[in-house]
Amino acid sequence: MPRHEKINYVEYPSRDLTETKRFFERAFGWAFEDYGPDYVAFSDQGLDGGFFRSDLAARTESGSALIVLYSEDLEGTLGKVEAAGGKVVKPIFAFPGGRRFHFTEPGGNELAVWSEPEA
Repeated sequence: MPRHEKINYVEYPSRDLTETKRFFERAFGWAFEDYGPDYVAFSDQGLDGGFFRSDLAARTESGSALIVLYSEDLEGTLGKVEAAGGKVVKPIFAFPGGRRFHFTEPGGNELAVWSEPEA
């Protein structure tokens, strides 16, 4: 149930909707619902959202917000991202509170994955 005045949905551009869908299906097991040729939606991934066809991409270097996923196995998730066609743009690094890496998916968008600090 949506919560009053809380973040409810996120939308990302994609230069290639077909490859974006394929990447998230392979890397993370996401399922999509198509809404015509220019929009696909996902749900139950921590936050619902969608991708729309665009010549643009969301990248932190151009001021975009960064969506960060959580992983219990950072190296394992990194391997899945690469196997699915993602490009690592910032290798695993430590930050206060954990470790993370940044990647771009085939549609051009930058995301990150974080994990707890190593014990």
